[in-house]
Amino acid sequence: MRGSSNKTIALAGNPNVGKSTVFNALTGLNQHTGNWPGKTVAVAQGYCIYNQSKYILVDLPGCYSLAAHSAEEEIARDFIRSGQADAVIVVCDATCLERNLYLVLQTMEINPNVIVCVNLLDEAKKKKIKPDLAAISEKLGAPVIGTVARGKKGLDALMRAAVQVIENPKAQSPFVIPKYDDDATALVRTAEEICRNTVVFGNKDYIKNGVKIDSFLTGKWTAFPIMFLVLLAVFWLTITGANYPSELISSLLFWIEGKLLSLFMWLGAPKFLTDMLVLGVYRVLAWVVAVMLPPMGSFIKYHYHGNPLSAVIIQLVYFSVNGLANT
Repeated sequence: MRGSSNKTIALAGNPNVGKSTVFNALTGLNQHTGNWPGKTVAVAQGYCIYNQSKYILVDLPGCYSLAAHSAEEEIARDFIRSGQADAVIVVCDATCLERNLYLVLQTMEINPNVIVCVNLLDEAKKKKIKPDLAAISEKLGAPVIGTVARGKKGLDALMRAAVQVIENPKAQSPFVIPKYDDDATALVRTAEEICRNTVVFGNKDYIKNGVKIDSFLTGKWTAFPIMFLVLLAVFWLTITGANYPSELISSLLFWIEGKLLSLFMWLGAPKFLTDMLVLGVYRVLAWVVAVMLPPMGSFIKYHYHGNPLSAVIIQLVYFSVNGLANT
């Protein structure tokens, strides 16, 4: 990347803040997104064209700090320190901005050309959390842009801010972190100070309900009985409960099979064609859909391009192809 004339923008951030979603939206690629820590375990690279100029975007592994306590943190830290990035976009979660600012401050100590992307503003709105982005930007001395990456909102402003930072680089970060007994304390206190009076909680008790539920679900005397009951429910649903919708779907699909056989006979289609298409392809697809759709529809969690139905269909096609290959 050093030999390229294109400017490089690194994307850093905590796990599960939508960093790869921002990367995909800006580059048009399909870097895999998931809801587990360390999902991006290597540097992913793509290109973004903005105002007829091409920029290299690098999706760094999600990490909570640059202290290099894990492989992901080491990769992110080394890349930022290497000087290959002309600017660094640090993606933050608007619902827990104070925690995310820890990484922002660490990054600013290494590379002054930082743009803060406050993502998931739609989730923050649901929780009645209102970050004052202009005030945060003034305190940090760095651009702070709000986005909803899933809806591709705010991404144009994000790239505009990144380009401005690249074209007018800073010699050093204007933000000075106060001194405390150790660096970690200094960063935590600074993050708290930045968010004080700049992040407004419309419902200050919104965390209490979650804490109560967590304390109940993970309590000393309640956690194991609840887990046992949940596992029993899962086993019943997959072994017995899913049979009822499976029977309904099976009845419908095989009723359609009978109609298809009648249609092929009426058309005078050759027997080998009828056997291949109706008794082969269609029957296998019908069995797979009838057997797999109910349990998959119950447990499918991860979306494909934001559409859970697409995820179910893709999995059904996969199983169907395997079924056809084994017939």
